[in-house]
Amino acid sequence: MSRKQVLRPEPGRGRHPAQAPPADDTGCPILHVDMDAFYASVELLERPELKGTPVIVGAAGARGVVLSATYEARRFGVHSAMPMTRARRLCPRAVVIPPSHGKYSEVSKSVMEIFHAVTPEVEPVASDEAFLDVRGALRRLGRPAVIAARIRAEVAERHGITCSVGVASSKFVAKLASRHCKPDGLLVVPADGVVEFLHPLPVAALWGVGERTEQALVRLGIKTVGDLAQVPPATLRREFGAVGEHLAALAWGRDDRRVTPHVPDKSIGAEETFSHDVDDPEAVCRELLRLSERVAARLRAGGHIGRTVSVKLRRSDFTTITRSRTLREATDVAKEIYATACELFAAAGLERVRLRLVGVRVENLRPAAAATRQLGLGERETGWREAEMAMDKAARRFGPEAVRPASLVRPPFEGTDL
Repeated sequence: MSRKQVLRPEPGRGRHPAQAPPADDTGCPILHVDMDAFYASVELLERPELKGTPVIVGAAGARGVVLSATYEARRFGVHSAMPMTRARRLCPRAVVIPPSHGKYSEVSKSVMEIFHAVTPEVEPVASDEAFLDVRGALRRLGRPAVIAARIRAEVAERHGITCSVGVASSKFVAKLASRHCKPDGLLVVPADGVVEFLHPLPVAALWGVGERTEQALVRLGIKTVGDLAQVPPATLRREFGAVGEHLAALAWGRDDRRVTPHVPDKSIGAEETFSHDVDDPEAVCRELLRLSERVAARLRAGGHIGRTVSVKLRRSDFTTITRSRTLREATDVAKEIYATACELFAAAGLERVRLRLVGVRVENLRPAAAATRQLGLGERETGWREAEMAMDKAARRFGPEAVRPASLVRPPFEGTDL
């Protein structure tokens, strides 16, 4: 990988469209855009004095986990999904900020709008990353690398945060490229330079290589992608089954998956790990209410309604129980979701069992705009849904804690929303 393939903004020019990099982006219509330390970057917009310092976003309780960390914190070994207690040991001087998911959702929505202004071929992977197929935008906006530079400039201009973009001939290579130019970079992997880029990488860089598969490959003397590429596909198939065939293809950069836009959400949920095990049914139901409020708000924000409500109950010994129920009509109303969640909790017979985690999820989603609802006898045309939509407006204007049920006014449990 040549240094000239990496495009980084010069000092003072980070918010202006950059010139096309010298790397050849012919035949490279796939972009992978990944926000840099997304949650932490959004938080620093309101705390500019913390820029350049180690910052961790996550619940500060003993059972909290890291949701995001600045690159200053990552230098100490802190990473996402790490237990907060370990992160604090690795980086005791880090400032810990509790998450504000409403803010992240708003910025994520706006960033995705930037992507859709470039091309309708956008496949969101998470709230902070997406694949784009820009071949239909080349005549209008220029070469793929120029489009990538414009996206980076627009994100920085509109939100004051940075993103990294990989440009390649396939999704797999584009994702690896964005990872390699982080933070705040742009990397083009030419179509005829894929093998040169891939083969020096550790074998763990391949999709599908988890910790166990990596250990098995290393035992066979396979440490790099190049090592793997020299193994006959039949041998890999014999050792690893269908996964072996998949790895053999990736080792030579073969990835035929297309960018799939408009992938509908299959479910929306939230869960909470308590700061200590809880065996008080009232406390559990209060947490179910808070989670139901959060799930319902996300349903309405996404224009969804759902028919199936499920709860997740994890005991202190890590045994996890799930219960679900399909409603007569789809809903996005927290009151209905909460009532069902409490009934499922009661039916599970765990009222006095020590619980470590609870969760609420709504499945069987469909567009709310296409739904019709039959009013019951004597039922008003407006009610709880309209009230909760008014709460949504208040939350967008004054913050997520502006309006909430009285039973949730007391401090919430420390934990993490996963």
